[in-house]
Amino acid sequence: MSGHSKWENIKRKKGATDAARAKIFTKIAREIIVAVKAGGPDPDNNSSLKDAIAKARSNNMPNDNINRTIKKAAGDTDGDNYESITYEGYGPAGVAVIVNALTDNRTAADVRHAFDKNGGNMGQTGCVSFMFDQKGIIIIEDEDMDEDEITMDALEAGADDIEVEDGVAEIVTAPSDMGAVRDALAEKYTISSAEVSMVPQTMTELTEEGQINAMTKLLDMLEDNDDVQDVYHNWDMPSED
Repeated sequence: MSGHSKWENIKRKKGATDAARAKIFTKIAREIIVAVKAGGPDPDNNSSLKDAIAKARSNNMPNDNINRTIKKAAGDTDGDNYESITYEGYGPAGVAVIVNALTDNRTAADVRHAFDKNGGNMGQTGCVSFMFDQKGIIIIEDEDMDEDEITMDALEAGADDIEVEDGVAEIVTAPSDMGAVRDALAEKYTISSAEVSMVPQTMTELTEEGQINAMTKLLDMLEDNDDVQDVYHNWDMPSED
């Protein structure tokens, strides 16, 4: 891994400012609402809700917010009917980009505008997804962790792979195993994040300043859209250290 975590290199997270935190909470609340409406309000019988709650807690979303959102979704049979949509496209120099959105309106025009404005183009479904693998990604941060111990614990819990560097353990699982591995490790470690995500098979490096600036602006525009839940890409981003 390079820098803090290679996963942060392919799925950027905003800084913990108040405005960014509020936006993150809004997006996670949508995931909780969709999960409740699809499988009910009991996380023990709804794995999608359990995953969404874990994501909320890893982002320091207050329990009151989580419980209020679950209660609202369970009792709201009419409003907040979000549709899950995935957009695919290319950024500058052919960087592959996948955008997941939960929306109750059409966001295609906004996403297309973000691509067009920053030297890219939105493509057809499937145009870049074949370049990614769906994986469960679990992050544990602890400067005092024992690399051999956490590696053994992760593999025994069912992980496919683990890399440890600079106090960060990045654990890879099959998508269907992510929840079980997370729960097993949570008995001993503090989980920083855990989610099923799209991992690029190869990375694309940008060397021209104009392309780097355009790609940065593209990601900012996509992530600032309230309907966009996740943005994945294969840009080998330069370290911020």
